Amino acid sequence: MIRPATRLAAAAALALALGGCITLFPKETPEGLYRFGSEAPAASGQPARYAVLEDAIGFDRLASTDRILTVDGDQVAYISGGRWAVPAPLLFDSAVQRAFDGAGGPDRLITAGSATRPDFVLKLDVLRFEARYDQGPTAPPTVVIRLHAALNRGEDHAPVGDRTFEVKVPASDNRIGAIATGFDQATTQVLSQVVAWVAETGT
Repeated sequence: MIRPATRLAAAAALALALGGCITLFPKETPEGLYRFGSEAPAASGQPARYAVLEDAIGFDRLASTDRILTVDGDQVAYISGGRWAVPAPLLFDSAVQRAFDGAGGPDRLITAGSATRPDFVLKLDVLRFEARYDQGPTAPPTVVIRLHAALNRGEDHAPVGDRTFEVKVPASDNRIGAIATGFDQATTQVLSQVVAWVAETGT
């Protein structure tokens, strides 16, 4: 009887020790994970005429995390209770690729290391990627995306054209889900404009 009793006591002590540092169910509500840029533009049906090499995308430093950036006047903050599924630059880069693939326009986007020789090199810099509370902290914010695009010839990197794009999409509500939807819509709009501009400038 001594050995079983000793084992029971040891097991009880171990359970008490583990109980102080392990919780099966978190006391706090888990943060929601969101994404954007999942929708590709409608295909135009035009055949591919040239390739565009995507250079590394620059991204606003404050927004280049997995946190959702907000701006209220001179104050910046991140939304609590929700974040992007992966850092925003990675989601945006995937959205760019999806936009060119889905558009079906005369340009085809390739990346570094491809065997295809690009006719043009596209450089994107995301200057603003934020939800702005211009009407106060309780009103629905407006999602603002501003980016600069530069297109150079692939052969000699001579500049072909550059342009700054900006879209503003009001969120339908001051909730994380509605704000994330605003980012998704704004991303689709601004990349649709970029794809159309590249097609026009490249020809």
